[in-house]
Amino acid sequence: MKRLLAVMLAGLAVAAPVTLARAPAHSSAAGKNIVQTAAAAGQFKTLVKLVQKAGLAGALSGSQKLTVFAPTDAAFAKVPKKTLESLLAHPAKLKAVLLYHVLSGVVPASKVVKLSSAKTLEGASVKIAVRGGSVYVNNAKVTKTNVFASNGVIHVINAVLIPPQ
Repeated sequence: MKRLLAVMLAGLAVAAPVTLARAPAHSSAAGKNIVQTAAAAGQFKTLVKLVQKAGLAGALSGSQKLTVFAPTDAAFAKVPKKTLESLLAHPAKLKAVLLYHVLSGVVPASKVVKLSSAKTLEGASVKIAVRGGSVYVNNAKVTKTNVFASNGVIHVINAVLIPPQ
């Protein structure tokens, strides 16, 4: 079992541009909270805008420790425009979709790969699987791991997660 986990972790380290080793709490991004870290990265403009629109910026900037599976701008570009417009028109639905990307507590990649599911702040659980050396959250591929912030960690994903209806 330990050998299998080591092989999976090694495969993920090859597939993801960031190593699975834990970053020190005082790493360069650790001085910024999750929202500041996402904004500074430049690839989460849509996510940051939607978080602000939904009134979640304060919650994601606070002291509560969180893990965010963060879709990139390219991931949001895959969402039909009509769906995004509908979310913008219905703040409660937008908030639910965004909270479906957030876990309570700091869950680094080394722990994510050991999970088969995780309960989100939206209330529903996401499925987590390691396939072909890559980690998937539902059907979204984790493309970068362990982007640490002062109040948690971001794992970059290539698709937007939609909670079950």
